[in-house]
Formats: sequence, structure tokens, C-alpha cells
Amino acid sequence: MATLKELSGQPDLFVSGHRACAGCGATVIIRQVMSVAGKDTVVGFATGCMEVVTTIFPYTAWKVPFIHNAFENAGATISGVEAAYQALKKKGEIPKDKKINFIAFGGDGGTYDIGLQSLSGAMERGHNMLYICYDNEAYMNTGIQRSSATPFGANTTTSPAGTVIPGKRHRRKDLTEVMASHHIPYAAQASPSHWADLTKKVEKALSIDGPTFIDVLSPCPLGWYYDPSLTIKVAKLAVETNFWPLYEVADGKHIITHKPRKPKPVEEWLKMQGRFRHLFTPENRHIIDEIQSNTDKHWEWLLKLEEAGV
Repeated sequence: MATLKELSGQPDLFVSGHRACAGCGATVIIRQVMSVAGKDTVVGFATGCMEVVTTIFPYTAWKVPFIHNAFENAGATISGVEAAYQALKKKGEIPKDKKINFIAFGGDGGTYDIGLQSLSGAMERGHNMLYICYDNEAYMNTGIQRSSATPFGANTTTSPAGTVIPGKRHRRKDLTEVMASHHIPYAAQASPSHWADLTKKVEKALSIDGPTFIDVLSPCPLGWYYDPSLTIKVAKLAVETNFWPLYEVADGKHIITHKPRKPKPVEEWLKMQGRFRHLFTPENRHIIDEIQSNTDKHWEWLLKLEEAGV
């Protein structure tokens, strides 16, 4: 596993030539993660955008062992590989000092929704693995349908904005807290815009003996409707508005890893994305106000948890 000081000299383990959309946030995330994980890594990947665009037979963008499994099974698959690794070490077929990282990747559809049971089981069983969700906040691979990660008010093909329903009517699931409630040693949120924060969290997660989880915001030009050149700006603004707080839950204690000096209004983030365009009308202004209120309350809640040391 590479340290942060060694990152610049690491070979790319996730390489160019894939078919991802221009400006895809997930490709940036994966490259950052793999720069830390290093070559002694086994990757399990749920069906989704990244599996489709990076492993079109007979080509692959991966320079490490890669396992594609069904939409709902990333947690089960990589936990099974980790269990086999432990069994082989006991039998002496793998040296006891041989360190291999086991990382599962899934989008929010395969993590928040369809794969939640598999993920929960793997966390509860205590496997030595890291699960990373690249969270683009909808089922992008199959047509931009809503998921339980889709924000309140967002327009998707299954929560269309119209005169009766102004986008998704429900708040997004707080999966980082759901994972932390499994009493795992480490859960965190990160963003590709804050690469040092993300890579430090990956490094920490991989150094821990036990199950770990990181939810990474993954802007999607296709589903969020913004210029592909603005991906990192969109990701950064989500953090600077406190819509997507950067924090970790380490051994049950909440630690905020980035505090904006002067948080920006959440509408600055919303107005960059076409999926929220319908909110900028007099009749829907109250929805923006509600999103701001929810964002502020969640941020204050995190501050109180950190202050209380829980």
C-alpha cells in the first residue's frame, strides 16, 4: 500500500482507454483510490457504469485482479474472496505476512439500494475489506432513475419535475451513518475535489483490521446536467455549501475533516445542475429553502456529535 509521500511515483493501476463519459467523477475517484491501494489489491465491482465502461471484453482498464459480479453482490463477493484468503493463509499456501487489500466498489444503486443487504452482511461479519461507493445519486447506467441517494427535489426519469410533483419528494438516505451504526471501526465521506482528504481516508481504511466504508460523491455530467469540464468544481461546491460534509466516524467518534470557513448558500451548488433547474421558479422557491434548512440542520448535528466526542 502506497503512502501519501509515495503517490507521485506510483504506476497507474486504473488506466486510460475506458469508455466513461467525459468529465465522469467516478473515474477520478477510482484513480485516486488505486494510487493509494497499490498493486497488491483485489477489486470486486458491482454491475453499473464503471463496470460497463472499464471491462468491455476483451479489454480492461484495470491492472489488478478484478471481479465483476451482479448488481447486488459486491459486498458478498469481495468478503468471500477475503475469507478464502484467510483460509489459504491458515493452510500455509499464502505467507502470513502477505498483505492484500480487498476493495469492493459500487454505485449508489448497487450500494444504497440493491446491494444494501449484501453490504450490511459483510460489515456485520467483520471481514477485512473496504467498500467504496461512488455516489452519483441515481441509476445513471440504466437511464437516470431515482435511487435512495437522489437528493430531495432532483429531477430524474422516475421522479420527473412537473406541475404536480417538483422532482423527488423524499430526502436522501444517510448511508454513511447507516454503515457507522454497524459499529465498524471506520466509515467516512469524501469528495474527489479534496483529493488529499480522500486519499488519507483510503490509506487509513486500508490500514485497519476489519470492515471499512467510504462514500464518495461522484458528479455525473450526464445525469446532473452540467458541462463536463466542471466536475471538480461541482464536487468542491457540494463540500463548500455543506451539502456533502467531509467527515469520518473512527471507532464510534465523529471527526469533521474539512470545515468551510464561510459556507456558501446551497443554491449556488443547485444552480450549476440542470436536474435542479425547475426549482428556480417562484412556485418552487420554498423547496430550495427546505434543502438549505435540511443542510444546515445536518451540519449542526455533525458539529454537536464531534463536540460531544461521539
